[in-house]
This record gives sequence, C-alpha cells and structure tokens, in this order.
Amino acid sequence: MEENSIQKFDVAIIGGGPAGYAAAMRAVDFDKSVVLIEKDKLGGAGIYNGALTSKTMWELSRKVDTINSSLYSAGRRQLEVTWDDVQKTIKDAVFERKFQYSSHVKMLDNKLKGKFIYEKGTATMVSNHEIDIKRKDDTETKIWAENIVIATGSRPRTIPNIDVDEKIIMTSDGIHHMESFPKSLVIVGAGVIGCEYATMFSSFSKTKVYLIDKADHILPFEDRDISSLVANNLKKNGVTIHNKATLERLEKIDGEVEYELVYQDGKKEVIRVEKALLSIGRIPNFENIGMENAGVNMSERGRHIGDDDTQTNIPNIYAVGDVSGNLSLVNVGELEARHAIERMFMDEQPERISYDNISTIMFLDPEVASVGMNEKQCIEQNIPVKVVKIDYSAIARAIAMRKTEGFFKIIVTNDKEMKILGMRAIGEHASSAIQAVALLIKMDKGIDELAELIHPHPSIIEGIQECVRMLLNKSVFKSSIFKDKLKCYSCVDGVCTPLQRL
Repeated sequence: MEENSIQKFDVAIIGGGPAGYAAAMRAVDFDKSVVLIEKDKLGGAGIYNGALTSKTMWELSRKVDTINSSLYSAGRRQLEVTWDDVQKTIKDAVFERKFQYSSHVKMLDNKLKGKFIYEKGTATMVSNHEIDIKRKDDTETKIWAENIVIATGSRPRTIPNIDVDEKIIMTSDGIHHMESFPKSLVIVGAGVIGCEYATMFSSFSKTKVYLIDKADHILPFEDRDISSLVANNLKKNGVTIHNKATLERLEKIDGEVEYELVYQDGKKEVIRVEKALLSIGRIPNFENIGMENAGVNMSERGRHIGDDDTQTNIPNIYAVGDVSGNLSLVNVGELEARHAIERMFMDEQPERISYDNISTIMFLDPEVASVGMNEKQCIEQNIPVKVVKIDYSAIARAIAMRKTEGFFKIIVTNDKEMKILGMRAIGEHASSAIQAVALLIKMDKGIDELAELIHPHPSIIEGIQECVRMLLNKSVFKSSIFKDKLKCYSCVDGVCTPLQRL
C-alpha cells in the first residue's frame, strides 16, 4: 500500500479467523477488491487454540483409549503416550493447516495483483468507511472501504477474582502449552468444551479429572439420555463429576490449585489438584476496534454486536462469527461470513440465514452429533412430536465394528406429514450420519424420502432408515419385540406415550 494515499477497497474484513477468511474468499469469488486484516495469527482460534488443536488431541486420545482397551482385555502391556507425543501431533496438525492458509494467501495476493491484500496488524475504524491499520512493524496506514465486515472472534470467559495465569489456572488458550500431563485436573464447566476436555484427559489415563457441574447432570441443554450415556462413560474412565455444585473458591496455593464446593444439600468439600481449566464459554472481541467512531451499536443486552441477518445498524457494516452472538461454531461463522458478502454483492438478495438445520458435533465418548431441535426443546415449547430411537446394537455396521454403544433419535411432527424437526446421534460415525436429515429439515420435508433410499450395507446410516420405517410401521425389526433396542413414542402436552407398533 502507498503510505501517503488512501487505497480503496470494495470490502475490508477485520479479523482473519475462520469467519473473516471465509468472507474474504467469498468476496474474491465476486471479483471484488478485498483487504483482510489480522492482528495476530491467520486462522485465529479455529487453528491455534480451538477446534483444530482440541480435536486433534481428541482423535489421538480416542485411538490410545481404543488400543489400550484391547491390550488390557488381552492381558498385555498398555501403550505409553507422553505429553510430548501429544504436543508433537498437535503441532504437526497446526503447521499443516497454518501452511495451507499462509501459502494460499501469498499465492492469491500474487495472482490478483492488488485486488486482494493481507495486512498483519491492528485495525481501528475511524468512520463507517475508513480504517486505520497499525502493522506489526509499527508502520501505519489508512484504507477506505465501501463495506466492512467485523469478524474479530472471541476469547475464553474467565471468572472474577480467579487469577488465570495460563500455567496453573488455565483456559483453552493455555491448556495445550503445559509441559506434561497433570496428575490431577479440575474442569470448571460441564458444557460441551468442559466435557470434551474431560473426555480427552481421562482417555489418556494419565490425569485424575474432576468436573464441576452446577446442574444435576452434565450437558444440561441436551436430552437426558445423551448426557447420561456420556456421564457414565466419563465415570468409567475415572472422572469425578461434582453435580449440583457451586464453586465457592478456586485459588493457587503452593503451586497447586485448591477449590471449595458447596452442594445443594449444604455439604461443603475442599479438594487440592495440580491444575485447573476454566471452561465456561467465550466472550466476543469487540473492544478497541472503533465501533463508536463508526456508529455501530451493541445488542440490547450489550453482550455482542447487534445485527439483523449479519447487517449492523450501519448498513455497510456487517458482523459475523462469534461477535454476532449466534452459535459460536466455525461452520456457523463461515456461513454468516459468506452470507454477508452475498448480501453486499448479489443482484438478488439471498434468503435470510436459518439456524434450524445447523449440524454440530460434540467430541465426547462416544461422539455426539445433532441437528435441529432435541426432544427436551420440543417438550419445553409444547410442540407435539413423535420420537423414534434405535440402539446401535441393532445396526449391522456397529456390530461389525464392535462399537455397539450409542443410538439414533429422530424427532418429527405429530401429524400425518411427520416433518423432521431434529435428530440426535451418539456413537461411532455419528457426525457422518446426520447430513441427510439436515438437508430434509432445510427442505421442510417429511420422512418418506429417507424410508425409500437404498443405503450401502453394512453402514451406520442404515439405522436412520430403520428409524423412519418404524414411524411408518414397516421396519425390519419390530419395536414391540425388541423393546430394549427400539423405541417409538409420541409426546403431547409433556406426556410421552408409546406408539402402538407391531
């Protein structure tokens, strides 16, 4: 860029994480001039302190756990994995993804010759069109953009009066920088991320894990049959779950962590561990980006940037990803980013984003995949539904894999159309099983299409077909016979009743 003149762009994107990067690439598709500004690491937490690092660790932990379970059954010596082994695997994965991003940006910059610019520095809006950029080398420049996308991501939430040093008391930003497996670890928060880390560390069998849960069961937003199965497996792996517990105190003492709990029955407990991990959600990064200069408003509750289908109160400024206050997921951030660019540059405005068919995966034991509403939400909203479940032990592929723990659950409207409202899958290949259902939800379709598909055999997704066939009363196995493996029932006004099936 020229230092003494303002370079103009069709769109400036503040933040180079998954959402910002997706926005930049979509703008390139429209042959628009783009500047992508990232203050730290291209790819953001999605690569370095989030999805890629933790899921690489999960994959390794599951392999180790599977191998050691087989060795234990055979009476053989178990596989030893060091923290250095874990770190090397993670670093290799991060390097591979980082190299793809950086190489792609450099080659794109060379190919587009000025129409795509990557700036490494801090961005501050000085108006709704102008942005000051302070580069890493302390040089500064100003650019002008017709449109601006705010994609500054989020950071781990902390607790007041708890000293987070990222060495003894950590968040997800620090957990991967330890020098060895901790002998003991307390995890504050029994949501998805907390349960994922509890799964990982307990699977390596090197760390005694404690999990603090305010509610009476972990994963409180999910159906009880999901959370119970995950909780039982955590306990089998030696995890202590503090249910109905309030954290009164957590502090560093003599280089370790001491925490005090108060239970709902009034009982108190004090426990000393080596390390602590705070896993209580994330908060959006919107400070110091000049929102007040551009006139961008926060949401009514002031917790994220206010937007209407990605567009803020300033028509040429958009907010996507974690700063928008919707689901904090990589795939959602990318969806919002691409949508914002399409709103800017498509002749015909795209349909509003629907979050009804967002697919998610929880890296637990076993893995959990979901799309649409769960049974709990339907009952709470008093939506009459039919629910059908099939246990993995009735699916040929699961039997062949010797992985029969888990189930599929499909929720449909309680009428003749039986439109799909949601699905939950827990077990091997769960994340690969829900895409057809996600598509049918988006298309507002019923279950007939699924019932007549010819699936490969043996495959896990045959269980989905058997589910919908149960609803249509033409399943291979009959729920009245295999009552422990197949369930089919309706829920109306909070009352669930078995459906009469042969």
